[in-house]
Amino acid sequence: MKRICYFLFIVLLAACRQAAQQLPAVVFQTDFGLKDGAVSAMKGVATGVDARLKLYDLTHEIPAYNIWEAAYRLEQTAPYWPAGTVFVSVVDPGVGTERRSVVMRSKSGHYFVTPDNGTLTLVARSLGIDAIRQIDESVNRRQNSGQSYTFHGRDVYAYTGARLAAGAISFEQVGALLPDSVVRIPYQQATLQGDSISGNIPILDIQYGNIWTNIPDSLFKQLHIQAGQQLSVSISHGNNMVYTGTMPFAHTFGEVAEGKPLGYMNSLMNFSVALNMGSFADSFHVRSGADWTITIRK
Repeated sequence: MKRICYFLFIVLLAACRQAAQQLPAVVFQTDFGLKDGAVSAMKGVATGVDARLKLYDLTHEIPAYNIWEAAYRLEQTAPYWPAGTVFVSVVDPGVGTERRSVVMRSKSGHYFVTPDNGTLTLVARSLGIDAIRQIDESVNRRQNSGQSYTFHGRDVYAYTGARLAAGAISFEQVGALLPDSVVRIPYQQATLQGDSISGNIPILDIQYGNIWTNIPDSLFKQLHIQAGQQLSVSISHGNNMVYTGTMPFAHTFGEVAEGKPLGYMNSLMNFSVALNMGSFADSFHVRSGADWTITIRK
């Protein structure tokens, strides 16, 4: 019996030690796609820093140069990851220029390693800025990469993010502390005026062509609209009206006939618009971005 207890003690001790050695996850996002070796190179650099690191993908299908979509995907995803997770986001049309390379620690305890080019617009607002540091490339850059000017995702961001997650550097060792502000992309925030709400179309539900907005359930409820009640919806791109129409507010797609429009709450509990069994975006030529606005009225 003593031997069995001793064996169980050793197994438990080993498990505790292994748990103590677990490192924060590193989550990668880029506009690189997966057709070549760019993403694999970034993960190789991270693994070279510490083979214990767990590396995950947010997405590598951000449309080329689309900083706004990168900003949205971070906000969509980050809250579901544990505090301490390190996000490495590289959508960097200004690579090699004077734009800053930073690590932002949010008030939720997440870390974001990225160029400061608007990528942090939404997480800075929703998660809050705890502190921002500029990456000191004299110490936080892959060895012998100084002559490479066009792949900072590999040489600076993946390397720094991995070192931070692995505990090879502390947040304070990333570089100089910056003011608590980031480059922000202007957009229509959700606002209620009388019996109407205006908001932004930050993203499309790409697979199905549904229109997602930044109008939260909490604001929508202030219109006191019940399921089945008709809504007036208008969508504009800049100063150009793209769509106007009416549709019912519904809980499920099947509450309207096939091909008919409806308003509903998406999985993030934001107001959205769809065609049942069809693509609203393609049918009415609606797209997404900081310059797309939607207004709903009772």
